[in-house]
Amino acid sequence: MARNANDKWEELSRGVAAFLDHAVDESGKSRRTIAAQTNINKDALRRILAGTRSATLPEALAILDASGHAPRTSLMLALAGYSQRSEDWQNSGVLEFLETFISELPSALDQALGERLLDVRPRWAKGTAHRTAGLLSDHLAQLERQDEQSFAL
Repeated sequence: MARNANDKWEELSRGVAAFLDHAVDESGKSRRTIAAQTNINKDALRRILAGTRSATLPEALAILDASGHAPRTSLMLALAGYSQRSEDWQNSGVLEFLETFISELPSALDQALGERLLDVRPRWAKGTAHRTAGLLSDHLAQLERQDEQSFAL
């Protein structure tokens, strides 16, 4: 069992390293510049990006930030196996939306639910995510209708 967990951790580490390497490559900055901006030794950065040395959480966040990514959301998506989505959404504003959404969610849940927050069940997460996406879609459609009406005047 422990061997299987180690194998999964190594696979995850390789995936994060590949994601970080891609982020640095796509940033348009040299590795030397990224190393200087993150205060990571350039040899240590090279090994992190090659996957021969695991990045600490602060290092991974600093690398993503220096590369122009929304660091917490990008890393969360990479850890969840959605690094391609993070790359696809890089220049669209979606990552910044998710960064703010996730940061605001705990206080919004506290405010809206109060003590009932303890009654929330994990199995509701998927449906709630789809419902939230539906609300966002409805909101965008409403904004589009308002724009159409303002242009019609």
